[in-house]
Amino acid sequence: MRALIFPGQGSQAVGMARDLAAAFPQAKAVLDEVDAALGQNLSRLMFEGPAEELTLTTNAQPALMAASLAVLRVLEAERGLDLTRDVACVAGHSLGEYAALAAAGSLTIADAAKLLRLRGAAMQEAVAPGVGAMAALIGTDLEATRALAEAAAREAGGGAVCDVANDNGGGQVVLSGDRAAVERAIGLAAGRGIKRAVLLNVSAPFHCRLMAPAAEAMARALAAVTLNAPRVTLYANVTAAPVAEPEAIRKALVQQVTGTVRWRESIAAMAEAGVDEFYELGAGKVLTGLVKRIAPQATATAIGTPTDVAAFAL
Repeated sequence: MRALIFPGQGSQAVGMARDLAAAFPQAKAVLDEVDAALGQNLSRLMFEGPAEELTLTTNAQPALMAASLAVLRVLEAERGLDLTRDVACVAGHSLGEYAALAAAGSLTIADAAKLLRLRGAAMQEAVAPGVGAMAALIGTDLEATRALAEAAAREAGGGAVCDVANDNGGGQVVLSGDRAAVERAIGLAAGRGIKRAVLLNVSAPFHCRLMAPAAEAMARALAAVTLNAPRVTLYANVTAAPVAEPEAIRKALVQQVTGTVRWRESIAAMAEAGVDEFYELGAGKVLTGLVKRIAPQATATAIGTPTDVAAFAL
């Protein structure tokens, strides 16, 4: 059984989807559709940079979705992939969930691009620069990290927020919240047997309670968008379980803004359901590496270039 998975922020790179768009008209058509939806030549930014502009949350989020859907359309046209016949389920990491929804027919590509542009802006504006922070912890698990986060928030005082943002698997868990609490967590980590704790270079504290204003903005935006039931099973970040009803999808997308991305549990659940082939569509190979650690019995392959497409076989 196959699953398609879609990367999140941090996988963007200058040159993403450039060779694919040059080689395949289906890829260029996706990028043109996103450019038109946003009223911006985002594809040129993806191809040429500068990196600082591409990395801005408002650009990176729709750009990553566009790259992922470009790969999917090429696989359908060139390799005969039929989503409903050949794929058991889909999932995306954070913003990648919107790519998964577009792939499954729940959202149009244009609506996904507009929602991600708004999502990026709302998340950026929710917390003033310097107030929040995120940290990656290596060599830990979810329960130990939750205990650490609670201790750090208590020590920081003043109702400080320190939440688990991402349970990525392979011993990697990410914290998010007020800078004072996150920095306190980094200081406490070594004494709790955690191998490494690193402050992340991010523009805002994503996936924590401080993102509540962004969640409200997304609730308003999602209420105005048509959502269809997915054509294939879709695993939601916040539940690590299948979600099918449009209203349940809407609710999950709103909760995702402030909630934990339960990636480890999502991959484990798909593997438990019988998935033994994972394909990461789009930019980078971050999720491929995580799958190999979470479900070592399964294969994991990244597809983002014409060479990758040529190597794909049903």
